[in-house]
Order: sequence, then C-alpha cells, then structure tokens
Amino acid sequence: MRKHFLPTLWLFLLLFVACPSAAAGQDRSLTDVLTFLMTTQAVQTADVVRDREAALATRDTIARSLLLELATLPIASSSSAFTYRFDQRLGTLNRLAQSFGPFIVDRAVTAGAKNVSLGVTYRQAGYRRIDGRDLQDGTLVTTANRFRDEPQAFDIDTLALELSAKTTTLFGSVGIADWLDVGAAVPIVRTDLSGERVNTYRGVSLVQARAMGTATGLADIALRTKARLFGQGVSGLAALMEVRLPTGDPENLSGAGHSGVKAVLIGSIGRGALDAHVNAAVVRGGVSSETHVSAAVAVAVTPQVTLSLETFVRRVKELGEIDDIVASHPLVPDVDTIRLGSVGGNVTTATLVTGVRWNVAQTWLINANIAVPTTERGLVADVVPTVSLEYSFAR
Repeated sequence: MRKHFLPTLWLFLLLFVACPSAAAGQDRSLTDVLTFLMTTQAVQTADVVRDREAALATRDTIARSLLLELATLPIASSSSAFTYRFDQRLGTLNRLAQSFGPFIVDRAVTAGAKNVSLGVTYRQAGYRRIDGRDLQDGTLVTTANRFRDEPQAFDIDTLALELSAKTTTLFGSVGIADWLDVGAAVPIVRTDLSGERVNTYRGVSLVQARAMGTATGLADIALRTKARLFGQGVSGLAALMEVRLPTGDPENLSGAGHSGVKAVLIGSIGRGALDAHVNAAVVRGGVSSETHVSAAVAVAVTPQVTLSLETFVRRVKELGEIDDIVASHPLVPDVDTIRLGSVGGNVTTATLVTGVRWNVAQTWLINANIAVPTTERGLVADVVPTVSLEYSFAR
C-alpha cells in the first residue's frame, strides 16, 4: 500500500544503518551467549528500554526453566533398591520388598542398618519447546513490526535455539539404622547451547547473530536423610529432608546460586509383588519455591525384574511464561510493535516416567526409564531417556 511506503522506507534505512550482523565470542558463559542472542536486535522499535527489558525477561525465563531442569529436578529416588531386615527367629537377613521400587518417587521403606548402595545415572535431554513455542525451527518471533491493516508483520526478528543437557549423577545411600538412611547425589552436567537470530524484512532474510557455547561442570549437590516414622513391611509413612548445595555455576545454567531445602512426606502401601507410593513435597530456596506431588506403582514381574509407572507434578512459583507483548510504535503511525516477553505467574508442569529395573547378578541393577512431559508449560523435551547402574553392599 502506498500509504505504507514512507514509514516502511524509514524503518528499512534505520535497520541496516543501526544493526549490522554480529557473532558471539567462544569464551563467554552460556548466560552471555543467551543474552547476546536475545538482545542483538534488528527490528527498529524506537524504544530501546522496552526492547531490552523484554529481551532480558525472556532470557531469564529460559534460563530459569533450564535451571529447574538441571538444578532442582529429582535426580533419583533416595531409596536403595535392596531392602533388608534381620529375622531374629531365623538369624538371617531377608528382603523386605519384592520389587526394587520406583525411579524418582521415594518409598517409605528404608534400606536397613549398615546397608550401603552406590550407583551412577546418565540422563540426556534435548529441549525443543518452551511454553508451547518451538525453539528449533526458527519460528520463535522475538521482535516484529506490523501495520494494523495487514495480517503479517513486515519486519521480523526470529530466533532458533539448540539446547541440550547431558547429566551424569553419582549417588549413594547408607543405612544408619533400620529406620534411618542418609545419602548424597553428585550431578555433573554438560550443557550445549547454539542459536541463530535472523531478520526478515519484506521477505528478505539476513542473519543478524550466531552464537554457541558449551559448559561442563558440577551441578548442585543433593544431601538427603530419610526417616521411617511407622509401618510394617513395605507399607508405612516416612519423612525425607533434602538440601541442595549451591555447587553449580549459575552463569553456565548448572546451579541455582543459592541453597535449597526440600521436605517430603512419603506414604507407601504394598502387598506381594505390587506396591504403590505417594510423595508430597515443599521446596524453599534454590531457583524457586515449589510444591510437588508425585505417585508411583511398581510391580515385580519376576524376582529379577521390576516395572514402574510414575507421575510427577510440580507447581513453581513465579517462573514466568513466554508471551507476546503488543504496543503502538512511538514514531510510526498505524504500526504495532510485538515483543517476546515474559509474564509472571505460577507454572504447573507434569511428567510421566516409566521403565524397568533389572537385577542382572547378585545385587547389581541395571535401570532404564523414559520421562515424557504431559504439559507444554516451561522448557519441554519430547522424551528424556535415563539409564543407571546400581550396586548394593549387602551385609
């Protein structure tokens, strides 16, 4: 339309004078890389303050979503797979539970005095979406200008992000008494981030920024203690306290930067080869205050094989949600500016976990499970596989 010619020409000239292409250096932290990609803007809105505020809010939401995955997501159940009790009548140790228990949901039964278990877990996640928006295909619009009488924006910045994390976790637990366990989990994470920001003006595309970064290091260590309050056999009630130490690096998105405490109430019921478990948890500190509810059903299909189905629901306080923020262009009439920003609020996410635990020999266990998100809130990976190897030192 002819009435759009002058403002369009004005924006076109401003675009290429003010925003040359750029590339990030390789020695920056992952937060620096993400900031560079979010703030290297080509679309001219004539409001630098709002542009930066929106870009940084979006960056913070993505970063916090990743931190929730790496710094606070349950690493593995604190319960040892093998549980023993001394039978005074027979003078022997007996297995208390037929199944080896769930993966991330804790059970009320404890390992037993002097029982020690050690293991290693490997988890791999590639994150494809955030709040229902695709991160990888280049359709994530960060900033745009649109004439009000046109359906499509004429000047658009889009971002494509490749974000993945590989976590290796060393974990162990010790039975201090028949009713008390202590344990620790030490995660080491490698995070890869790469991205490309492209400006498209009236159908002509130009790469504005490319950046990539990789970080490997210690994430936040978890220290745990679990006490069985009462119960018989597999059934009962227990309480767990977990402290997350700020050992990870917040700048490389592997640590919260603050200590966090989680208190969990655990209820279990079981008979024979089948047992069920429910956890209710409250988290304070760390990345964010949260509440968790999780449940699991485990069945020993043979003495050597246990299948588990689990669900994990978490409500995160003030995580924020990615959303479009529309405002009138301050200089060009009849033009709206669209910025990708973050709207504050509580976020609820849910995940389904299923897998198998196989007793390959003596007290050696090989475990494998997959986690599938059942909501689109927060940072989402299609499927997250986890494998682990565990050994118990029976008395």
